[in-house]
Amino acid sequence: MKKLLYTFLLLPFFSTAQQPDYDILITNGKIIDGTGNSWYYGDVAIKDGKIAAIGRKIAGSAKKTIDVSGLIIAPGFIDVHTHLEGDEEKDPESKSFIYDGVTTCITGNCGSSNVDLKNYFHWVDSLKLSINVASLIGHNDVRKAVMGRANRDATPDEMKKMEALVEQAMKDGAVGMSTGLIYIPGTYTKTPEIIDLAKIVSKYHGVYASHMRDEGDSVTLAIDEALTIGREAKLPVEISHFKLSGQQNWGRSKITVPMIEAARREGIDVTIDQYPYTASSTSISTLLPDDVLADGQDSIKARLQRPEIRKYVTDEMLKKIKKRKLKHFSYAVVAYFAPDTSYNGKSIEQINLMKGRKHTAKEEANTIMDIMMQGGASAVFHGMSEEDVKRIMQYPYNMFGCDATIRVMNVGVPHPRGYGTNARVLGKYVREERVISLEEAIRRMTSLPALKFQLKDRGLLREGFAADIVVFDEKEVKDMATFEKPHAYSKGFHFVIVNGVLTVDQGKHTGARSGKALLNTGTTIQK
Repeated sequence: MKKLLYTFLLLPFFSTAQQPDYDILITNGKIIDGTGNSWYYGDVAIKDGKIAAIGRKIAGSAKKTIDVSGLIIAPGFIDVHTHLEGDEEKDPESKSFIYDGVTTCITGNCGSSNVDLKNYFHWVDSLKLSINVASLIGHNDVRKAVMGRANRDATPDEMKKMEALVEQAMKDGAVGMSTGLIYIPGTYTKTPEIIDLAKIVSKYHGVYASHMRDEGDSVTLAIDEALTIGREAKLPVEISHFKLSGQQNWGRSKITVPMIEAARREGIDVTIDQYPYTASSTSISTLLPDDVLADGQDSIKARLQRPEIRKYVTDEMLKKIKKRKLKHFSYAVVAYFAPDTSYNGKSIEQINLMKGRKHTAKEEANTIMDIMMQGGASAVFHGMSEEDVKRIMQYPYNMFGCDATIRVMNVGVPHPRGYGTNARVLGKYVREERVISLEEAIRRMTSLPALKFQLKDRGLLREGFAADIVVFDEKEVKDMATFEKPHAYSKGFHFVIVNGVLTVDQGKHTGARSGKALLNTGTTIQK
């Protein structure tokens, strides 16, 4: 009887002892931990969604062991500049990001976001994406919610309403506030309005992220404005997709990058981000004067039907193209035009000829206005210097962002950055051209953005941190998307793990959707 009782008492112990030590054990990889330090050979163990152990050789058993000999083990990439709003459910598996090594996205950029972020975060969690999502509160959408697209200053009452919306968003978990000062109604906003709202963001330790007023001829003035807002509101600044647009501005990174360096020496916590391409992408509306775009689509259409307005718009557009030292609008290529998809992938110059119009910039301006009267279009704009791209990339406080949403395969002819941003950096600029080192590129994709946006348990391979991990072949990784054929996933990412769940296994998406909303951790108001 005593022997039976003794045996019974030991059964739970033996049962527990037989359980695997870890959920996943990644072995024999070259670990780049995200700090910028050199790689070393080692293993990474994962349990309950966290990194349980990391070292040269980890003893113990696992439910799944992955031998990654010859491959890089790195923290999951954090894309600091995305535009997910409204597109999350088109592909919850988020394959355009996952296949590019991205495990976390910062959305709500360029002044555009959901205003009710509490509900947005709940929706993201209920939808279950394959990626984690953090969000900024977009100033443009806050302004629209209070005063529409009005081209005027806010009244005191309207300011109070906007302040309340921004404060609520920060309480609900926004990581900061973004502006899109080249877009309506941001372009109608004066600097003091932004400073007042940024001061609220500062109380919650948030970031001010800015698509500046100008990225071309007046870029230095725009940088000064962004820095002034950070200085006056006492909060960190992130300048979005840092670049120089227009041939007349090529080489000015020799001026703009030192401006950021000087601001940091002054004590302003300013960082920048970029996409590694010489073309941008945004709405074709940016080709028109700002005052024509006020008060919504009906107003735009009514204005563009008036001959005197069309002449005014044409004159302004011809001035712009002259500054660019161009004879035609060939640099603007339609990415997506809903009313007529035959336009997709064609330049404005080509579309104008398709319509049987004269081969002149003046007629191309009319073609652009016609497109705007039908609701507008997204476009790719070719007009940057490779030399500037490389110089900006070498700046140590520069991060990477695709400036894109979740791409749906074969819809439109979008900018290839939505598929290949990180792979392009790792393949072209690290491996082939050696613009920056591999370890430095990984730091810019992981720990630097995690620090900037206060994602406290992300961005490093460290015990206790969330198990967001990518495993890739440094000799194979490559962006496959091109401007002509943009719908192509990157190659070279063998394994991707999100919150401890294997999401890409041997280069194939497993269907796992373990991402979650990531909330601002600095919600305590400063004294």
